[in-house]
Amino acid sequence: MLKAPNVGPVGGGKKKRTGSPVNMAIDASERALLVKTVRDFAEKEVAPLVREYDREEKLPRQLLDRLHELGLVGGTVPTEWGGLGLDHVTYAAVLEEISAVCHIVGVLLSMPSGLVGSGLLNYGTEEQKRKYLMPLASGEVFAGAGITEPHSGTDVASMQTVCEKVDGGYVLRGEKTWISNLDIASWFVTFATLDRQGGRNAICAFIVDNPSEGMTPKPFKNKTGFRPISTGELLFDDCFVPEKNLLGDEGQGMRIAMSAVENGRLSVAARSVGVARACLEQSIAYARERIVFGHPIGEFQIIQSRITEMMVGVETARLLVHHLAEEKDAGRPARQLASMAKMYASDVAMSAATSAMQVHGAYGCSDEYPVSRYFRDAKFLQVVEGSNDVHRALVAEIELGYRPNR
Repeated sequence: MLKAPNVGPVGGGKKKRTGSPVNMAIDASERALLVKTVRDFAEKEVAPLVREYDREEKLPRQLLDRLHELGLVGGTVPTEWGGLGLDHVTYAAVLEEISAVCHIVGVLLSMPSGLVGSGLLNYGTEEQKRKYLMPLASGEVFAGAGITEPHSGTDVASMQTVCEKVDGGYVLRGEKTWISNLDIASWFVTFATLDRQGGRNAICAFIVDNPSEGMTPKPFKNKTGFRPISTGELLFDDCFVPEKNLLGDEGQGMRIAMSAVENGRLSVAARSVGVARACLEQSIAYARERIVFGHPIGEFQIIQSRITEMMVGVETARLLVHHLAEEKDAGRPARQLASMAKMYASDVAMSAATSAMQVHGAYGCSDEYPVSRYFRDAKFLQVVEGSNDVHRALVAEIELGYRPNR
């Protein structure tokens, strides 16, 4: 599998932030080859299965195994830690391509580069990275992140899950919700506070093996969208975590959680572009073949108007995602741009899905046509990685100088 070059080693002292090297940009021909590999995989191996596994709410094992065999999971993780070492521009292009067929597979491809892997890369010890990050980045195993809680949601610093220091480690008590990969995760990065009154400076991060005594997953069934990925609650009832599985230092949990927000929002934005593009492509194909009053509906001005709006949305969202990726590759502050890209691209996906449903008419209600799945998923792309209402506030607050841009 194609691997991008990568500069410099990652250090790794005990409980010190090691940082990650800057991944070198892939040239246009290498990027095109990698994107073509992803496109071929999506069209030949994912597309024939996606409708059925969306109905069954379960990703087939054969697809997970193929992701590992093809080496597609490593994303921006440096090659020395089992990843592809991609620059962010290439990473975004890969996520868009797979998401044009199934953005849930895109979720799996994004996790090593997002919170699940980024915390380990930037804050993990050498031992933690060898044991957890390397198999994750290679696609040998999958993992999840447990941060959202029923009552805190976006207000991460107000989490109620507590950790108590005991001999040899910590005991966790509390509840996380909307946690992904409950059925396939070999471990979770999760967060708890030493003191509910201590704010962000009391939050700790942990790697919790799955299964672990005292940790119980409870999946939500029959979800409206994001159906193939097992999502639900993680309950911690005196769950013991050994001290060696503390990620970073005590009190660094909030910093670790925030270290990956830009990559997470880049991922959602790129996946949203893929979903919007799929809506456009399906609408064009349907408008050419659907005959009404003796004419293809594509000849009608109202349909042409919808196609135009979708085209403009896809192109502008992709440009914004590309701009965010370039800024990240250059190492420049991008918190505001990440919010803009995530917000705008997911709004475009929802708009495109709505237009695609209108173009398809009554057939949009049937899962014989993929636009029904795009419509269900697009709504929740506006919610994950921070709701778009929150991002609208973040963009303005950064511009007004009320909060920093990193």
